[in-house]
Amino acid sequence: MLFGYKAASEQFAPVELLDLALSAEHFGFDSVFVSDHFHPFWHHDGHAMFTLSWLGAAGQRTRSVILGTSVLAPTFRLNPAVVAQAAATLACLTPGRLILGIGSGEPINEMPALGIDWPPFATRFGRLVEAVEVIQLLWSGEFVDFEGEYFRVHGARLYDIPAIRPQFLVAASGESAAELAGRSADGLLCTSGAGVERIRDVLLPAFERGAVRAGRRVRSLLKVLEVKVAFDPDRARAVEETSIWAALDHLHSPVGDPRELERRGLETSHSAARRWLVSDRPEEHLAQLTPFLDLGFDHVILHSPSRDQKRFQELYAREMLPLLRARWGAPARLATTD
Repeated sequence: MLFGYKAASEQFAPVELLDLALSAEHFGFDSVFVSDHFHPFWHHDGHAMFTLSWLGAAGQRTRSVILGTSVLAPTFRLNPAVVAQAAATLACLTPGRLILGIGSGEPINEMPALGIDWPPFATRFGRLVEAVEVIQLLWSGEFVDFEGEYFRVHGARLYDIPAIRPQFLVAASGESAAELAGRSADGLLCTSGAGVERIRDVLLPAFERGAVRAGRRVRSLLKVLEVKVAFDPDRARAVEETSIWAALDHLHSPVGDPRELERRGLETSHSAARRWLVSDRPEEHLAQLTPFLDLGFDHVILHSPSRDQKRFQELYAREMLPLLRARWGAPARLATTD
């Protein structure tokens, strides 16, 4: 099992986030996964860089960590043909280190940039299905003609195809997307917010069902989990630092204005901590993680709400990563010395 660091583009500016990617590599995390947003979830002190540009810089500054998106949406604001080209270029620059995690999109990212009303799930999922096909067709290096309900590509070809194709994950919170991941992608990406029971009883079975129906070997596909962890020796601090993420409770509301999301988040900030595994002791935190990690994930991304991310990285690398690696395997990757 690999253990990665979540670079929160909503919380930190691009240069600071790049520095955090470098320190995550230094402290021995196996990967750095970054979010992608047009607007953040809150207005004051919020950030929303263009992730594909940032990944180019991160790929050249880091040495060995896997770089991934958790997640990017090739469904509205970003055309799948453009995403295919961008990811192919990034993979050329970071051989064997890129994972493209994609999803169906969120109102905060797509509505303001395009001036659209938020469409129903059937439309969003239909666009995701077509986007998956377009990206994979273009990664073949052949001329592509595709005529879908939502996307059309005619005589398109990518001229710089990486020797090692990016791994390709579909993010899922429901059965349809989980089946799509098993049927058409290299793996599944889900979050701890879904809960152990839903992941175990709904998402993983749907993922496996999709793979089997497509004649694929389930064990050859990746299972990646993003976990929200508020781990700090000061428990009160751990709880308090989750409050900035209170707007996550309203993420799927058809709201494109971060000022409104911030207002709604302030009304529910007292309950923000319930989305996080809050702990001040390694043994307690290990017990919180165990039900998730025992589900058989290959790669776990750890997302902390801490304002001092280097403090979190150092603490987690010292107190938790050795315990996690001892329990679920994978040797520790040596930290860099410069």
